[in-house]
Amino acid sequence: MIPDVRAAAAHEAARRRTFAVISHPDAGKSTLTEALALHAHAITRAGAVHGKAGRRRVASDWMEMEKARGISITAAVLQFAHRGCVLNLLDTPGHADFSEDTYRVLAAVDCAVMLIDAAKGLEEQTRKLFDVCRHRGIPVITFVNKWDRPGREALQLLDEIEREFRLRPTPVTWPVGDAGNLRGLIAVRTPGQMLRYTRTLGGAQEAVEEAIPAEQAAAEEGTDWDQAVEELELLRAAGAVHDQEAFLAGRTTPVFFGAAISNIGVRLLLEAVIDLAPPPGPRELAGGGTRPVDAPFAGLVFKVQANMNPGHRDRIAFIRVCSGVFERGMTLTRAATGRPFATKYAHSLFGQDRSTVDIAYPGDVVGLVNAHSLRVGDTLYAGQAAVFPPIPSFAPEHFAVARPVDVSRSKQFRRSIAQLDEEGVVQVLVSDLRGEQAPVLAAVGPMQFEVVTARMAGEFSAPVRLEPLPYRLALATDAAGAEALGRSRIRGEALTRVRDKAQLALFRNHWQADLLQRDFPGVRLDQLIAAHG
Repeated sequence: MIPDVRAAAAHEAARRRTFAVISHPDAGKSTLTEALALHAHAITRAGAVHGKAGRRRVASDWMEMEKARGISITAAVLQFAHRGCVLNLLDTPGHADFSEDTYRVLAAVDCAVMLIDAAKGLEEQTRKLFDVCRHRGIPVITFVNKWDRPGREALQLLDEIEREFRLRPTPVTWPVGDAGNLRGLIAVRTPGQMLRYTRTLGGAQEAVEEAIPAEQAAAEEGTDWDQAVEELELLRAAGAVHDQEAFLAGRTTPVFFGAAISNIGVRLLLEAVIDLAPPPGPRELAGGGTRPVDAPFAGLVFKVQANMNPGHRDRIAFIRVCSGVFERGMTLTRAATGRPFATKYAHSLFGQDRSTVDIAYPGDVVGLVNAHSLRVGDTLYAGQAAVFPPIPSFAPEHFAVARPVDVSRSKQFRRSIAQLDEEGVVQVLVSDLRGEQAPVLAAVGPMQFEVVTARMAGEFSAPVRLEPLPYRLALATDAAGAEALGRSRIRGEALTRVRDKAQLALFRNHWQADLLQRDFPGVRLDQLIAAHG
């Protein structure tokens, strides 16, 4: 790369913030995503995800199932500018059945905003996501949502975070008034005032924010103000003060309070993403070492999605720019094959909407259109070779045989199943016994099967019938293990995963797997990665 291109990559990388919004289902993740875009003036009105008549959908939820159910099923990318920075916000599925999609997104971000429901506290999926972030070294900002509804005490929530995650919470904002009686917020950096909010109808616009001097807040809010000030003083005395180095090292988490659906506290969170979240930095390579942001272009494919726009019926590979400058039309090398890859059609994404992008920098997400050869986990590079660590598949726990409802659509059935496999919607397993006309679909959770059924009928015009199988355990094996399973007294099954040709042995339970190893000592049965990462 010539010096000015390297300088441009480094300069633009410093302006990027690439982060994911993650949470347990129903914590308000997509609502917060919309509210952040609203406060950055990327949209003029916020939608809602409750599915009530007359309400608009959120920009990040574009699938028919997402619109109908008011939940996020697949990850979405929203890019917008604020305060001279470019934000790449990745909204993720919250439901545990779609953990794989969330894990893939976390491979593409530099920070995560974790939502916690004020009433429910740390839920199961919240715990798993915190573990994944810790495992990947991703710093976490915490937003305690729904403070306008009855819930737990603020200090109790902080104690729960520290006790369960060994992660010290450091408040950046603090509520005046208990959950369900939100009077305002104190920004720790400006303790001499209270921010009071006036909600707008339906939360479609930014809440009106008014700074109230401490003396006035004390006179008008009385004990609520006194309690908030006292709690902040106790926390400060205990050392619960934001430290940027500790945050980036994953030892602390800055904490914010608010109500996303009413746009309360969202502006402060948006400012914190710019001020606190790290910009793109050197990226670890699979063979050791790192690739700096000013090195020649390299990017990671973390998601593949078909039919985002029914009018196009195309296929998009989402690639995170990790180093260098991406220019539309450049010819790259696909690390998996060593073959050239042309980038003629490249888009910037905002939910379902897209526009042609001519140039992109580290931290940006580019949609490569009709990139049929690309797979999740692929590395593309220019110049010096680079390979980023692979994105692992999770251990499936639910299995079903897929058959076409209309046998005359068998060719379309096979193509569509292959597409869903490439997207990572499900894992597709095959065997000589069943053949290509009856592949076995493997999923982390049963809702993935609902997505398959809906998309096969609605998007691909190839309705499918699913026949559940009794297995609940998949272990990695080899040809000898598959042969042993075929000769054993155990009702299991050996299949090949289409995605990577790995051989899997399916069992009803661990007892059956143990029995096979007793009958055939030395047989290979290895654990796959669990859904919590």
